[in-house]
Amino acid sequence: MANQLPASFHVITKPVGPACNLNCDYCFYLEKEKLFPSGKNFRMTGEVLEAFIRQYLESQPQAEVEFVWHGGEPLLADLAFYRQVLKLQKKYQQGNKIKNSLQTNGVLLNDAWAEFLSKNNFFVGISLDGTKEIHDIYRKDRSGRGTFDAVIKGLRLLKKHGVEFNVLACVAKETAYKPLEVYAFLKSEGVEFVQFTAVVERDPNGMITPWSVEPEKYGDFLIAIFDQWVRHDVGKIFVMNFEWALNNWAGNPAPLCLFAPECGRSLVIEHNGDVYSCDHFVYPEYLLGNVLKDQLKDLVELPKQKNFGAAKADKLPQYCKKCTYLFACRGECPKRRFLKTPSDEPGLNYLCAGYKKYFSHINKYMRGMVQLWQNNLPVSHIMKATKGPLVIRRDDQNA
Repeated sequence: MANQLPASFHVITKPVGPACNLNCDYCFYLEKEKLFPSGKNFRMTGEVLEAFIRQYLESQPQAEVEFVWHGGEPLLADLAFYRQVLKLQKKYQQGNKIKNSLQTNGVLLNDAWAEFLSKNNFFVGISLDGTKEIHDIYRKDRSGRGTFDAVIKGLRLLKKHGVEFNVLACVAKETAYKPLEVYAFLKSEGVEFVQFTAVVERDPNGMITPWSVEPEKYGDFLIAIFDQWVRHDVGKIFVMNFEWALNNWAGNPAPLCLFAPECGRSLVIEHNGDVYSCDHFVYPEYLLGNVLKDQLKDLVELPKQKNFGAAKADKLPQYCKKCTYLFACRGECPKRRFLKTPSDEPGLNYLCAGYKKYFSHINKYMRGMVQLWQNNLPVSHIMKATKGPLVIRRDDQNA
């Protein structure tokens, strides 16, 4: 009997830890500086970098291995750092195809960065919340000034140099009231790939922060954009929130831990080599080990980490288990499960009301797109259904 390949896992890498050149109001990561000694240089050493790249490539069974460089702000590590990344990846590559992705606030992008990213096929996620009025509410620099002008300049540089990119748009409280304004703006800037992320944060006393999105308004935000997308933009603009939903309606394994039955296969490595259970759980109690003395492949299989991943399903309230849309939601991220159900069960996701509203609204369209896909027809044909009943004919197959 052939040996079974080990299950793959994913690692988000923090080359400069929580260090950032901005001071966004809703950022949850700046506080992580408290985990490290005062005055600490937040930069990954060559020793840590090499140990990580070697172990990561040795432990991945799949044909394509993705490195995700995150922050803080990963561009605070200079070009020399990423040139070393490429050298080490080539040194330890084992026949895998390597993909590099980088998530940036965009402020430090210039022609030199854009040329490097383009030449070396980096996929870039750039944080942009919408128009100048919307973006500058919370995304400020260290002097309290809005960052929109610098970010939009960076985005246009990516386009100029042919860098593949998507936009990560955070949906905070005020943003949720302007969905069509956000969507129209992103379209006007030629954005073809976008992901909307709900801002949900609590203060040290457990109270919801003033900038956190209201649950039902988040649902309304997604619905408003979905209605525009499903009528005009299917196959032209890729809203990842809708792509993930379609994947779940089709019965495929969730590509994102957020909507998977369990989690625990997406770790995060800090600049000093410390490995934690998840990007949203970088706290001392979730520290698994360090790549300078431990092996990544062993850390992800620790009982502690397996229990962490299984708890997502094990601790799901009965209220959720009986929900029509359990298959699409799976209770979402455990970090946001701090409400109680109507029957006083703990563990209800803060965004539950919004998700229910959103999933109920898109249900008929998702079922229609799945039907199209099953009949080998472009899912973009769903746009016809918004103008009347959708009739699938075999002679449409090559349309």
